[in-house]
Amino acid sequence: MNWQDVREIYPDTWLLIEAIEAHTEGDKRILDKISVIDRFNDGQNAWQAYAEVHRENPDREMFVFHTDRAELDITIKRWLGLRGVR
Repeated sequence: MNWQDVREIYPDTWLLIEAIEAHTEGDKRILDKISVIDRFNDGQNAWQAYAEVHRENPDREMFVFHTDRAELDITIKRWLGLRGVR
């Protein structure tokens, strides 16, 4: 499905979605085809579900969005520096 289809099927709700097909244009990630993993009444529960699924499957490209967004605006941020240095 694309985002417009998803918005029609799931109006006014929080969604945990997965990118099935995606590409990058400059610093933007464009989701061409997405799948809805689950729906939620509030963002906090959606983020908790994201954390659980991501912990089990860190390679899946997942996002949390509310369907009141007309477009998915995903900016890629490049992290500089070291993380988890002991």
